[in-house]
Amino acid sequence: MPTLSFEGETQQELVQKVRRWLASVDGARDGADLTPTEVISQGAELTKEALRLVAQAAPAPVAESDLVKQLTKMGYQATDATKEALLEGLESLDALTGGSLLTAATEAGRKTAFQMSEAVARQILRNLTGSK
Repeated sequence: MPTLSFEGETQQELVQKVRRWLASVDGARDGADLTPTEVISQGAELTKEALRLVAQAAPAPVAESDLVKQLTKMGYQATDATKEALLEGLESLDALTGGSLLTAATEAGRKTAFQMSEAVARQILRNLTGSK
């Protein structure tokens, strides 16, 4: 029988992982459609997952040491504090500008990404054809 499991240190972490999985099953939106808040939250979760994987990859005596456990815990706390500070900053900017600053930045980012993609494509084409 198929099983599905999630690991997390807090209920919030588990809920986020379950939501992310459900979204992937339901055909989640592209990364281009993510809000700044979602990008920050997902980045924080990715960082915490990386911390967990690094701690697990250590040899058993090291992974089970109090030092590694405390360093991992501190990494989680620093990640959460950074995420909260960034989200509070975004909320403040949103309140000050009525949402216009974040909208303008998002649109500019999309245009920049398109321009960067075009430049990269041209460089690849140049390298493939040998032209300058």
